[in-house]
Amino acid sequence: MLSSHLAGPVLVIGTGLLGTSVGLGLRAKGVPVYLADASPTAAGVAQDIGAGLLLEQRAIAPELVVIGAPPDVTAALVADALLAYPNATVVDIASVKGSILSAVLADERLGEAETSRYVGTHPMAGREKSGPAAARGELFTSMPWVICAHGGADPARVKVAEALAIDLGATMHRMSVADHDQSVALISHFPQAASSMIASRLLNAEAHQLALAGNGLRDTTRIAASDEKLWIQIFSHNAQALVPILTGMKEDLDRLISTLRNPHGPGALLDLSQLMTEGNAGKARIPGKHGAPPQAFALVTVLVDDRPGQIARLLAEIGEAGINIEDLRMEHSAGHQVGMVDVSVVPGRRDELIDVLTKNGWKVAQ
Repeated sequence: MLSSHLAGPVLVIGTGLLGTSVGLGLRAKGVPVYLADASPTAAGVAQDIGAGLLLEQRAIAPELVVIGAPPDVTAALVADALLAYPNATVVDIASVKGSILSAVLADERLGEAETSRYVGTHPMAGREKSGPAAARGELFTSMPWVICAHGGADPARVKVAEALAIDLGATMHRMSVADHDQSVALISHFPQAASSMIASRLLNAEAHQLALAGNGLRDTTRIAASDEKLWIQIFSHNAQALVPILTGMKEDLDRLISTLRNPHGPGALLDLSQLMTEGNAGKARIPGKHGAPPQAFALVTVLVDDRPGQIARLLAEIGEAGINIEDLRMEHSAGHQVGMVDVSVVPGRRDELIDVLTKNGWKVAQ
């Protein structure tokens, strides 16, 4: 059994994807976990898959209470937990922090002694699927976990919140509440809004149009499948940080539309070039593998027959050659029993990879 920083017990209130994943991760470390949820079914599923034991009428004195509920009810649950468990550290794992902290500090039932035990946190992990059945104990491994301690937080309680992130294998970051909400508005909430708006344009598309769709459309609309009920709350709770970003996007769209109304007019091609150049430069700023600075990997595209075991064979042969795969993506060819696997490697090993695959009989597109 792996050692842990938390002794427990830990009470998880809210057994959705994140809360149940917290329970699974801590149980794998041997930490006692109890579960509570307004939905008996959700809590029951979480218990059945091993995330902990149902709290029910048990009298426990938790070391830590984790609130894994939607933003609309998080502040009230935090306050209730602070009052119900006077010795516990209470954290939430919602994706917005400012509105929740303001509501907790404004709760007339709480004094400084109670609010000093509260620490806002945000694990930057998730899936398109929701609910306890989608939970994974490894969900947080190597993912960012933001600690947003407010000014009145007890440093000892902050250490407990940090221990939670460490025990779950996350990469810890410390940020102010305001900085956090501005950051996630840009790198999480804005992409979700953009993806959902792009996908909404497909509602009236003809079937023969969608039949031509490739990875470009799939990539840009992947997160449009996210839980709409949760995102309604996230957008409304972080509207103040999100509106300026959307306004900037609107200005860019207005500029593009104006240019395309006369695409052969003076300066139009330069404007389009600047738009693409700015996009390239922004994309290049996204950190690469393991959070390292961006690096241009070499791409090798391999044609793979749509038969069982082909992907496994391809990966095994690359591994046997001692070549590390930096990234991997697949695209299916519409109407044909073949797919294309894009393998990214460091530039110095591209030719070697092509040589190995060709000798092994793979079709490599160069």
